[in-house]
Amino acid sequence: MSKNVIRIFALSTLILIVLAGGFWWWRLHRQPTQAGQLTLYGNVDLREVNLAFNGSQRIASIYVEEGDRVTSGQLLAELETQRLEDAFKQAEALALQQGEVLKRLEAGSRIEEIRQAEANANKARVDADNAQLLWERTRELLRDHAVSQQKADDTEAAAKAAIATWKAAQQAWELALAGSRIEDIEAGRAALKAAQANLSLRRQELKDARLYAPADGIIRDRILEPGTMVTPQNPVLILALTNPLWVRAYVSEPDLGKLRLGMKATITTDSYPGKVYDGWVGFISPTAEFTPKTVETTELRTRLVYQVRVFVRQGENELRLGMPATVTIDIEQASIPNPPGAGRS
Repeated sequence: MSKNVIRIFALSTLILIVLAGGFWWWRLHRQPTQAGQLTLYGNVDLREVNLAFNGSQRIASIYVEEGDRVTSGQLLAELETQRLEDAFKQAEALALQQGEVLKRLEAGSRIEEIRQAEANANKARVDADNAQLLWERTRELLRDHAVSQQKADDTEAAAKAAIATWKAAQQAWELALAGSRIEDIEAGRAALKAAQANLSLRRQELKDARLYAPADGIIRDRILEPGTMVTPQNPVLILALTNPLWVRAYVSEPDLGKLRLGMKATITTDSYPGKVYDGWVGFISPTAEFTPKTVETTELRTRLVYQVRVFVRQGENELRLGMPATVTIDIEQASIPNPPGAGRS
């Protein structure tokens, strides 16, 4: 056998090996899409919430650890509240005081105060009458030169002073009968509203010293620890919401027309072989984007695709953020009108 024949045989064998390897790779990586079905690949996704206190104090306690499952309304952490409690008590006392002031203004003068003002007015009237009578007598004596001019002047001044005192007492009695002025009452009401608003603010600050779970979920990160001084800009915990749960996948432009909102889908993962999760197409992106590098498909990565969210009905205890998933959709089915969660972004 010549050397040329040997070379040709070796080259042919190499070509066959390469072709066989290429066919095996194609069979391994091709999309196992059956007729009438569309298979998409993506990752499990969910929403996260950065939980922070709406106040600036020192953290007193944190009651959860990373990985803990929490329910909506559950107490997660607390701030130190001694200063907040003192401020609340002070605001409560001021509001109570202003309320009593307004009651006094609205009630007007007490009957005892009115009677006292009346008595003072009557006494002042008698004193004025006596002073006026004494002045008239002194004036007659002055004409007869029985008293000095100084004495007459003093008597006249005393009479005028007594008359002025009577008029003042009379006006005080009338004011007691009339009660508080409308302007004073309105000012008292405004002051009470301000005190009540301040009390409400202090009460809300006490409530904000406690951090509650806004929804069911799992504590993903515990960022800060007790003793740390926090502000509303400092997240304390990160909560991963277990509802809604979806698979973020991507569909190419030729297959985009095969999808409709509400179409039923099945989801499988490598973590739970043979287990199928029911879902539906809840969101189709209106804009195209380049295929993310994390998506493994047989298409070119530079090809434009559209994001699709397939919401999952169950699996919150098994499906994890970022878990690879395979979505299978029967493209010949009828869409579900207004499915739960459709259109959520």
